[in-house]
Amino acid sequence: MKFDRIPIGRFSLMTHLTQKALRFYDKKGLLVPEAKDAFTGYRCYTSAQIERGIKIRTLSWMGFSLDKIATLLDAQEQGDSAIIRELMQERCAHTEKEIRRLQKVQQVLLGQKDTLELYSMSVSEPTIKELPQIRVLSKSETGSYEVTIGKLIGELFGFIETRNNPRSNIKITGPCMFICHDEEYRETDAEIEVAIPISGSISIDDLDVNLTTLPAARVVSAIHTGPYNEVGVAYTHLFEYMKEHGLEPAGPSRSLYINDPDEVPEEELMTEVQLPVR
Repeated sequence: MKFDRIPIGRFSLMTHLTQKALRFYDKKGLLVPEAKDAFTGYRCYTSAQIERGIKIRTLSWMGFSLDKIATLLDAQEQGDSAIIRELMQERCAHTEKEIRRLQKVQQVLLGQKDTLELYSMSVSEPTIKELPQIRVLSKSETGSYEVTIGKLIGELFGFIETRNNPRSNIKITGPCMFICHDEEYRETDAEIEVAIPISGSISIDDLDVNLTTLPAARVVSAIHTGPYNEVGVAYTHLFEYMKEHGLEPAGPSRSLYINDPDEVPEEELMTEVQLPVR
């Protein structure tokens, strides 16, 4: 066998990638064998592909998705250092966030209080509120909660800033909010609407931005203090309260972001969750 025809087993040993992973990368077009035996179907790689295989393994270990790995490798081949730097910085930010999460997990595990007790302490007692109609600017998009909510909030604030002047006198009259239309949790295709209460005169020339009025509603409300990804515990309290008081859901929930994540640490973030009821 020629030196530059490396069977998949030997290539697996060289790159520390399992044969299962190599077959998957082949299917995805990320690391395609240079040749396949016409009779046996065996995959054969070349010595030039070893470096690419090692890079894929290293980037995967660093937490990059296959799509991001493909983008990084293409950018390296094209000499596009800007793309590489951007993706590295993005991954670094996610890593720092994960480190903070794990440090919090460690603190809970080493602490004296029961974990469930800690979560209970992060949510205020549910209350009933009568909400009036609210005039809002809103924007909708399908995506992941973690990325899309922040993206839409930034775009709405940017839209308001470009339209505001002494004549229009636009004022933000309440915290921005996420309106959840989904009936189940979705990883990447959630139906996300973000809204900001406003007053004043504003012209809408962007088809993606809506000026609308949220209807008056009777809601059961609670305030969660802590990271956004832990706000689910507030829903537990709210649904328990609804069950005790014979209430039923009557529309999409609203999550109001009371303070700014750029100004306070994660453990001090405050989110008011409102569930319309009847």
